[in-house]
Order: sequence, then structure tokens, then C-alpha cells
Amino acid sequence: MSRRSARRLTGAVAAVTAVLALFSSATAAGAADATDRTSGIATTTASTRSADAATGTLSTSTPVVFVHGYTGSASNWVTAMSVFRLNGWSSSNLFAYEYNSYGNNITNAQGLATFVNNVKSRTGASKVALVNHSMGGLVSQYYLKVLGGNTSVSHLASIAGANHGTTYASACLVYTTCQQMYPGSSFIAQITSGDETPGSTKYATWYSPCDGVIIPYTSTRLDGATNNPVACQTHIGFLTDTSVLGDIADFVAS
Repeated sequence: MSRRSARRLTGAVAAVTAVLALFSSATAAGAADATDRTSGIATTTASTRSADAATGTLSTSTPVVFVHGYTGSASNWVTAMSVFRLNGWSSSNLFAYEYNSYGNNITNAQGLATFVNNVKSRTGASKVALVNHSMGGLVSQYYLKVLGGNTSVSHLASIAGANHGTTYASACLVYTTCQQMYPGSSFIAQITSGDETPGSTKYATWYSPCDGVIIPYTSTRLDGATNNPVACQTHIGFLTDTSVLGDIADFVAS
């Protein structure tokens, strides 16, 4: 191997390592803040919900399926599940779907379809709510739009979703999932052409100019959704932002 080729290979490996380190930090962030960041804002939201629930305007019986991002795992949702429990959900109605971050998002979406069907069978619910983060937006959108999953989903909440791609994915293009996540990919063209919010599903997004990973940060927005800008929150910070997560619980209960 020539010295120039060796340098290029070393640079590529370093870039991928950097991306993995950034995305993987979500696991630690979710677990570390689970206890001390859910006691304030989320509790206030729960009190408000209790009053509203008495009038029959909110529902916390809908099963919720959380879909992590690139290199993530179920542990990313520790804080989110705590917030949902504080806001009236039973642990038996909270589920986290895990998939192969380095495989293919079509396969991942097919796996999500099977997972949702299993949740519906287990809970007896006719529909579930989906809450996704980062690349989980691509998995969710393919399921809802291409695989017809919108008929099984009451609400879709996308947190810093890579819904229209991110140029940050250029650091890991060795993987199919990152190729699909790059702006202009055929995968993204498929999930964004025509109606971005199909069916009777309620759609909402949360995004921030301080994201740093979803570039451009407006990529998260979906035509036809309720798009919620957040003044300044980092990509990983969203996973432990109890204020945003409380708003999402309100949205799913609506």
C-alpha cells in the first residue's frame, strides 16, 4: 500500500471513530441524567395532565415505541421513559425498539413493523405512538410511508430526526445506513417525495440550531407536521431534556 493510500485509510478510520464516539455518548447521557433531571419540569407537567385527564381530554393508555438513532440503544430512552411514567404511562406500555445501526434502514424499518405488531398484540391496542431520535427518523418514516405503518401509528414524534438527511453522515459512508442518511440519497428521496405525513397519524418534530449533528438542523422538519423549534439544544442533549420530553408526552396524550 502506498503512503498516500495509508494516510487516506487512517483518516477514514479516524473519522468513523469520531462519529461513533459522539453518537455512542447518548447511552451514558441517557442513564446519567435519568434520576436528577426528571423531578422538576416533568412533575409539573404531570400535575397539569392529571387535571386535564379528569375532563377526558388526554389519554396515556397508548403504547409508546421509542426508536433510537445511529449507534444508539434502548438505554438512550431511560430519561424519556421516566418522564412518560411521571406523566401517567404504565411501564407496561413503554417499549424500545433496537436495530442494526450498520445494516440497512429498509431492513430496520421492516423490523420496526414486526415490533409494532408484537406490541399491539401484547397490549391489545389498535395503534401505538412512535418517538424517534436522529436516524430513527429515517427508520420511522420508511415504516409509516413506504410500508404503510401509518395505519398502526396514532402519533409520530421526531426528536432531531435526520428526516431529510445530514451532511454529518459523510464521516461514516462506509455503512449503508449512513449512505441512506446523506442528503439527496435515493432512500431520502423515497420517504420525502409527495406527502411527508401520510394517513391520519399526528406528526410533530423538535429541532434546534444548536444540534451540531443534523446539518442543516432544519432537516428534521416535516411538511404537514407540527414543527417545534427549540432555542438551543444539542443533538444528544435532547435525550435528557425533560422539558422537551414532557412536551412530547403531552403531544402523544393529545
